[in-house]
Amino acid sequence: MSEPHVNPSDDELRALLESARTIAIVGASSNPERSSHGIMRRMLAVGYHVIPVNPKETEVLGQRAVASLGDIEGRVDIVDVFRRSEETPAIADQAIAIGARALWLQEGVVNEDAAARAKAAGLVVVMDRCIGSMHRALGVAPRR
Repeated sequence: MSEPHVNPSDDELRALLESARTIAIVGASSNPERSSHGIMRRMLAVGYHVIPVNPKETEVLGQRAVASLGDIEGRVDIVDVFRRSEETPAIADQAIAIGARALWLQEGVVNEDAAARAKAAGLVVVMDRCIGSMHRALGVAPRR
């Protein structure tokens, strides 16, 4: 059995958020009451290129949605996941397949198998943390 996942340090998270340009949000929703909608709005507002990934959406916050990570053209730095924990190993495999730099499982999303798969492939892995809250708490400057 492998060691339980430990999130990167605040300095490592700040470096990831400062260097990232593109975030794919798996489970992005056009429903303003969903947390993924609010996080997507925040990440767009601070200057990231955000790609909504949801087969049930065509557009979220003016951004064209794609059905899966494999449908994204171009580089993805962070795959931010708003899905049930049990769905994350397959998402981790997709993040690896597209060459993402990081797999970020939102607050309440925990899966050791997904974390281990992504880490073994060289991805930075963050689990059970809100990317928007961490962006604010770490004082990451907006991208311009």
